[in-house]
Amino acid sequence: MGHLQLPPGKKIAVNLGTDFDAQCLWLGAFNRPSPASMSRGEFGAEVGVPRLLSLYKRYGVRTTWFTPGHSIDTFPEWCKKILDDGHEFGHHGYYHENPTMISGDTERRLVDLAFQTFKKVLGVRPVGYRSPYWDYSESTLDIIEEAGLIYDTSLMGRDFHPYHPQRWQVRWEQGNVAGRASKVLEIPVNWYLDDFPPLAYTGAQAGMQDSNTIYNRWKDIFDYAYANETNPVYATCVHPQIIGQAHHMLWYERLVEYISGHEGVWFATIEEIARAWVDDETDQAKFALPDVRGVEPAPADSGWA
Repeated sequence: MGHLQLPPGKKIAVNLGTDFDAQCLWLGAFNRPSPASMSRGEFGAEVGVPRLLSLYKRYGVRTTWFTPGHSIDTFPEWCKKILDDGHEFGHHGYYHENPTMISGDTERRLVDLAFQTFKKVLGVRPVGYRSPYWDYSESTLDIIEEAGLIYDTSLMGRDFHPYHPQRWQVRWEQGNVAGRASKVLEIPVNWYLDDFPPLAYTGAQAGMQDSNTIYNRWKDIFDYAYANETNPVYATCVHPQIIGQAHHMLWYERLVEYISGHEGVWFATIEEIARAWVDDETDQAKFALPDVRGVEPAPADSGWA
């Protein structure tokens, strides 16, 4: 396994990731282009973004904003402000599309469309990707490799340590087979460190959990990493239209203050973290494995045929 080479005096990398989905969250994720849903995305841009930028500035935090091209085209001035404040932009699809529900050609076209928007509106080209659904199609890894991206942050094969994701062949009545690893570095995500599942009301999803419950969960995960892991990465995910609500900003600031009070915390962008990774011979060997992938058909009597 490779290792993370933290700056001198640092013992944990912290990325307070922000997914600026705005109105397209309700398009790609829920197919709900109603005025009410659009107003929720508008709140994220007009209220949530400035609240988060103010918080990050007070604590000297630079972080990564994973932003669909649609959000940049719809709210360009707020995106320019994010850039002016020194934050990194990450690729997050175009309209928050689900890669598993579209063709490989459509997925590739939308990835390219978002790149065009980044260049046209902000004059930048992201070096990292986060799937809008924290999920991959069979084409996703190839697409982000071909795009020259250096990192991804969509998968969950680890919790505190980067790794190189491998192509897997899924077999129902034999063990799965690990194939070639990607040179793209995975900075793993974690549903337990995402504000949307417990706090976002969607109708089907209650989203009304107690704020202290979420604060304690995120604090516990940080405490475990800080006390038990060597050079870990603690990467969270918040959405301006969720965390930007007044009562959520209170617990989130408590968390930032708590983390800031620990010696050796390195608040970093995901690009900075990815560039601090050093591969070893084990990683290099995985790049040369056979390119195994795919899923065998489920047996007829499995219940999944």
